Amino acid sequence: MNVSRPIRARIFPAAIQHNYRVAKAKAPDSRAWAVIKADAYGHGQMRAAEALRSEADGFALLECENAVALRAAGFRHPILLLEGIFSEADARQVVAHDLHAAVHCVEQIDMLAAHCTAEHTLNLHLKINSGMNRLGFDERTLPQAWASLEKIPSLNLSLMTHFANADDALGVNWQLARFRLLAGVWRGPVSLGNSAAILRHPEGHGDWVRPGIILYGGSPFADTLADKFGLQAAMALESRIIAVQQIAPGERVGYGGLFVAEQAMRIGIVACGYADGYPRSAPTGTPIAVAGRMSRTLGRVSMDMLACDLSHIPEAGLGSPVTLWGPGEAGNVPAEAVAAAAGTIAYELFCALSPRVPVETVSVAS
Repeated sequence: MNVSRPIRARIFPAAIQHNYRVAKAKAPDSRAWAVIKADAYGHGQMRAAEALRSEADGFALLECENAVALRAAGFRHPILLLEGIFSEADARQVVAHDLHAAVHCVEQIDMLAAHCTAEHTLNLHLKINSGMNRLGFDERTLPQAWASLEKIPSLNLSLMTHFANADDALGVNWQLARFRLLAGVWRGPVSLGNSAAILRHPEGHGDWVRPGIILYGGSPFADTLADKFGLQAAMALESRIIAVQQIAPGERVGYGGLFVAEQAMRIGIVACGYADGYPRSAPTGTPIAVAGRMSRTLGRVSMDMLACDLSHIPEAGLGSPVTLWGPGEAGNVPAEAVAAAAGTIAYELFCALSPRVPVETVSVAS
């Protein structure tokens, strides 16, 4: 771990646990898959899973090897492979480790069926393409899927779909209508709600919901910060001021000289850049906290550094704490606000955290 450079990320497992409880309270009639794909959205798969070991209904992720790692760590929960299997080897692991698997094409069903015996019950989740058009069966391919499923000697089956517009004005009803049409007479369990549907569309919950970004204290909505839903940020990205410059009116800052000072200014240089996962697209004015006060970035983000305005923070200087996002020592900076300024979403900020950034786990009794 790099301990000399002052940048660090802090992860708050208690916040993950709190946010899971919020999701459960918002969908009280559903069980919840805790989505820990993409290394738990950059928060650490095992760290997130341990935070939820005592109360998660199940975990959902992508790679079979990561599911097997949970089993090796003693997790006996249902574990769902959200994209199903990718190979015969995965099919064998599903059977050997009693994993749940989404199936979105007939080839997946057939591979799993080939490795199943009457002594083993397969837990499959038939993916319905209700309009997002990424994965799943539609009216043309469903008959073949049902025919292949009938060949499996022992099967627990659920249906699932994914909403494309749960976070915007179009909502979920158009997909729910299509899902119900395709499901036909199905009366078994269904998994429907993503984070946005959990918070705003109770009609789109189903028997299982799949909280993702909200587990980590991020909002799925562009117009609403996470704390409005009672969510707690689970990551803080922090650094320190490593240099201070005095610049005159007309002087420029950073690559390309994108920021031009209109008056004499005092600026700070922060040990954080795009090689740490901070978005290069973040423009002048992106919020940042320094020494307990809010400020703004200046100019273009470079690989290892960025500049910020210290003109109104005379007490800030070399070594002063900086919060890039999250509830840091220098102040709270909502990740959604940073993401919005950079033209992206908090999901990307979390997932883009660089391996070179040291990560600390903050242990707080829940």
